[in-house]
Parts: sequence; structure tokens; C-alpha cells
Amino acid sequence: MTGKAIAAVALALVTVASNWSGSRSAAILQAEGKAVTSLGTVTPIDVPGATSTLAVDINASGAIVGRYLSAGQTHGFLRNPEGEFSTIDVPGASFTVAAGINDTGDIVGWYALPTAPAQRHGFLLQDGIFTLVDPPGSTSTNLLGINERGDIVGRYCALATCTAPGTGVFHGFVLRDGAFRIIDVPGAAETIPFGINGSGRLAGGFLLDHSAAELFVLDNDEFVTITLPGGQPVSLDKGGLNERGDVVGFYCDAMLPPCSVAPIGIHGFLISGGAFTPIDIPGATATGAAGINARGDVVGAYSNDTRFFHGYLLSRWIY
Repeated sequence: MTGKAIAAVALALVTVASNWSGSRSAAILQAEGKAVTSLGTVTPIDVPGATSTLAVDINASGAIVGRYLSAGQTHGFLRNPEGEFSTIDVPGASFTVAAGINDTGDIVGWYALPTAPAQRHGFLLQDGIFTLVDPPGSTSTNLLGINERGDIVGRYCALATCTAPGTGVFHGFVLRDGAFRIIDVPGAAETIPFGINGSGRLAGGFLLDHSAAELFVLDNDEFVTITLPGGQPVSLDKGGLNERGDVVGFYCDAMLPPCSVAPIGIHGFLISGGAFTPIDIPGATATGAAGINARGDVVGAYSNDTRFFHGYLLSRWIY
């Protein structure tokens, strides 16, 4: 899939010196005793010809977006509800990831150009047209989620050299009605919102200095921070939020940050109604959950050979 046109976008910036204001409180989760043994229907998702596939988000109709690796190059993809795949590549890009899709089919993600492979830029794909999106001053932008009204969340870095998430260089943002607003959990060294639902609730990860990454939810100007029952670190930027307010994501066995995608030692999870439920695909050495829709279908990735990843769709389970 390629766009009919590619256009730069000029957007207003809400005062960058001020973060989202609001109070902060903590939530305590009830843990399930063990990982769910009956996962309902697990459908593997592998782009034909790909060496690795990661499913990242799913909308209400069952359309799935993500990324895949083929011949050493990363591409985005769309899998429609009938199971047909389309490749998503920003024209001229050497690297494209599709990270979020809303119920009208609008897709957000990020890309890199061959002239500057270390830099990332955001894109919105709407009705076959790519729009480029970068907060003013950003040298690295990742768009991570989009809701039905077109609000977009993501992360950005304004340094000359941006390192990986978990090193304290990224700020979160929400793009609403053409204006950017910075999202920083009070006291956090790094904040990354990965999802936004139709009510405007945000979810993501944040990092305090010298501590494991935790989750946050921002609703009505109040930050609620969430620590997993075992205190495990979570992925800052890989997770999802649905219309019911349920959150999925990754957590790591290793306590040292950052928690990132790896072929061993990671697990998926669901937080619903204040309860925490681990998600592990049977036989997998690693499992991550990245997206969830309103009916509770979950998408993510797993590894069973310590080298490559496969996407999956989890449906008709305990949810």
C-alpha cells in the first residue's frame, strides 16, 4: 500500500514549556495466580515472505496493523478482516512501521529516510494519502495511537542524538485539533503514551530515575500510575488501550531497564477492572501484547525459536 500523495503538515504548538497539568495517584492491582492456560482462539499472523512479523494494533472491525521484516528491511502492514495483507511504505522511506489504527481505518506510525536512517518521523495515512507529522523541534518522532476523532499520541525527542526508549530522552505528546500538547508524568524522567480512546483517556509508560518503567493512565487531567503486582518493568511504548479502558502491554523478567522486545524473558498482560492477567502463548519463549479492541481481541507477537517473531490474534478468550 502506498499513498496517492505525500504532504507536509504545519500544526500549531501549545506552549511547549508547560506539561499537562494534573494530580497524580497510584493504583494497586489484583494479580491472577498464573498465566491464563486457555487463550481461546490464537491465530498466528505472518506476512507472506517475512522473517519476522509483529502485530501492533487492531480496530473494532478486526483490521490489524503492524510491522514485518523482509530481506533486511522493515515495512508496515495492514491485514484486513478477511485476512488479506497490504504493505505500507511511506514513499521514499527505507523503514516504515504502522503502529495504530482507528475504527475508521486511519493509520499512524513512523518512518526513516535513507539519508538519515537514525532519525524517525511520524505519519498519518488517511484515505490513501500520507501526511507527515513531527512536533516542532523534534529530531525523532513516533506516532503510536489514534482514536476515532483523530487525536494522536506518541513520543518525541529534541536532542541532536536520540537514544532508545528507557534512557530518559523522550517526552509524550497528544495532537488534538491541530495542536500539540506535551504529556509528562509529574516527576518522570521519560513519558510515552501509547494509546488514546474515544473518551480522550490516555495510557502509556513512564520512567522515574533509576527505577523500573511503570504504567500510567491520564483521564480528566489526573494521572494514575500503575505498578504490576510483582514490580516488573513494563515496555514504555508497546501497549494498547480500548474503549472500555482496558490496557495491554509487555513486561520483562529482568528488573534492569529498559524493558524491550526480546526473544526470551518477556510476557504480555491485560489490565481490566483493576485486575492483572499475564498472557503467554503456549510453547513460546516470549510473548507481548500490543493492541486491544473494544470486544477484547488482542494482538501482539511471540517467539518460539529465540530468533524470530510471529504476530498473533487472540480472540474468544476469558475477556
